[in-house]
Amino acid sequence: MTKQQLEQEACAGCGVKLQTESTDIPGYIPASTLDREPVICQRCFRIKNYNEAASVAINQDDFLKLLGGIAATKSLVVHIVDLFDFEGSLISGLQRFVGNNPVLLVVNKIDLLPKGINLNRLLNWVQKQTKAQGLLTVGIVLCSAKRNMGFERVIEAISEHRGNRDVYVVGATNVGKSTLINRLIRDYSDLERELTTSRYPGTTLDAIHIPLDDGNEIIDTPGIVYSHRMTEIVPRGVLQSLLPDKPIKQLVYQLNSQQTLFIGALARFDFIEGDRQSFSLYISNALPVHRTKLERAEELYAEHKGVMLAPPTKEQLEEMPAWTRHRLTIKRGSETDVFISGLGWIHVNGDSGALIDVYVPKGIRVLLRDALI
Repeated sequence: MTKQQLEQEACAGCGVKLQTESTDIPGYIPASTLDREPVICQRCFRIKNYNEAASVAINQDDFLKLLGGIAATKSLVVHIVDLFDFEGSLISGLQRFVGNNPVLLVVNKIDLLPKGINLNRLLNWVQKQTKAQGLLTVGIVLCSAKRNMGFERVIEAISEHRGNRDVYVVGATNVGKSTLINRLIRDYSDLERELTTSRYPGTTLDAIHIPLDDGNEIIDTPGIVYSHRMTEIVPRGVLQSLLPDKPIKQLVYQLNSQQTLFIGALARFDFIEGDRQSFSLYISNALPVHRTKLERAEELYAEHKGVMLAPPTKEQLEEMPAWTRHRLTIKRGSETDVFISGLGWIHVNGDSGALIDVYVPKGIRVLLRDALI
């Protein structure tokens, strides 16, 4: 492959333009590997073979510029969100980016919910939340790309709404875009390639165009990086524990007021006022929870953060923002979740109301919402 040919070539894994000059710039590929098929950059090679990711920063403005160009196209926009981090992964203001193009909402990772969830109730919940966010959709599909649940319905919905249009796939980082597109490639394309997937945010670096038989394309876009998600601000070594990869087992705690729950050293939940009641935690099964009295919480954290209260470790905590407090009031008789973006949620089971403080790293989104389960 000549230098001129290389400059026109994109990585088959992440879409970035290839180059052989600098290992510090996205798209680096050793000259000795240019004849391999498919041609992928060194970063994608390391992710695929060693589950390792190099630190490559992508400009947020480039993401928004790419999104903004969709309005001028004739496309079906497939917006993929992570059910486990619904409010955190929904693209705010998507409507103004896509113009008059129809939006199909694909809610991925339903396999992470405890078994026995009523899918019709879940769909109603998603419809209500989506409407509240001001997003207009032509359809909503629940699925798990990883477990092949509901994937046929995704294909049907895309075929139903696409017409003679390209398909733009958009979403935040780590919502499963590339996993879902790989399923599309394997099932509906003769293209011998596979997008790079990993548990690391920002695996796709540029738009990847995948030709369809009718002359149109599927375009996989880079994930939007939202710093209000816990998954974006923790060190990479913590992601394995933070991101669930199998159905969540809810943890139920009966608490009196003036009791505290620590979720590793990632979050602190204080039950300040209210009748004795139960709280159900929906978080990764790999995260430990410790209960203590509120009066001992400060001392316990100071002595045990990064050791007994982990992850993160002491060294990893130094890379993260300091905690900030969110005070929340749960109304009597409400079915409410305390949602922490990128971490999960805590369902308040009592109907007597409660006053709660939540401590998380500064910038992480914490909010009250109608109960998902």
